[in-house]
Amino acid sequence: MEKWYQSRALYDGVIKLLKDKQFKTALDIANAIPDKGIKAKALSKITIEMAKTSHEGYKETLQKTLDAIFEMNNEESITKALMSLAFELIALNRLDDALEIANFIHDISNRSKVQAEIAIVLAKQGKVSEALEIINKIIDTDVKTWATSRLAAELTQSKGV
Repeated sequence: MEKWYQSRALYDGVIKLLKDKQFKTALDIANAIPDKGIKAKALSKITIEMAKTSHEGYKETLQKTLDAIFEMNNEESITKALMSLAFELIALNRLDDALEIANFIHDISNRSKVQAEIAIVLAKQGKVSEALEIINKIIDTDVKTWATSRLAAELTQSKGV
């Protein structure tokens, strides 16, 4: 239990440092967090904040975050962490990174959901062929059908039909 409390205190410190954009110190503290789940969460927060500011260390930190996520050794926790990170990156229009993360998700349904969201964003940006390419790679048929329907709706909205 002591490890968890220590981890939470360090995580809180990371969050405070991020408010002041002190990425290096936040990374140093995050790497010292003993609880693997909390460490992965802290690194994810740092990665997202770096992505928001297009910080030069973003890609390296993203890789460290992925490494920390895979250290959790619990498939369900890994999937949740990867999905959360991917959806945050989608919101920041870091679609290539989100798509790369989706490929690490073993659960077909959850991977498909991330891929579908990326495709919808691409369609909204007018990149229909890229969106279709991603949709065609979706394995979960229910999600694929939903994504195709959303794509069609997006096309009709943009054309004013």
